[in-house]
Amino acid sequence: MNVIKCPCSSGLDYINCCQPYHLRAVAAPTVTALMRSRYAAFVLADADYLFETTHFSKRKGNLRDSYLKSAKNTKWVKLEIIAADSTTVEFKAFYLNKRFQTAVLHEKSSFKLEDGKWYYVDGIFY
Repeated sequence: MNVIKCPCSSGLDYINCCQPYHLRAVAAPTVTALMRSRYAAFVLADADYLFETTHFSKRKGNLRDSYLKSAKNTKWVKLEIIAADSTTVEFKAFYLNKRFQTAVLHEKSSFKLEDGKWYYVDGIFY
């Protein structure tokens, strides 16, 4: 059996980390868990999961296609959680740019709990 580490940089095996969320077996219980699972979904190009975990009010246009294009066109390197509270997560997502240099996406994401599930709402970029 081939065990892989979770792409979310938790240090856990994927099967014991984000995979249950991606399989829709359970919903992410916290904003940090959702943030990690969304990052892993970008790494794995799981546009459906990204779309489904985006708040309903933000699902406009070709969002699913945009997520897929972004995921496929980016080589994600690692995720670093800087701070989190009950509704926000500040993080740095490291990726390789077109010149194969490490670049950083620094964001403070906001989440909303509805019907027992967390959803990504928006983010402030630094």
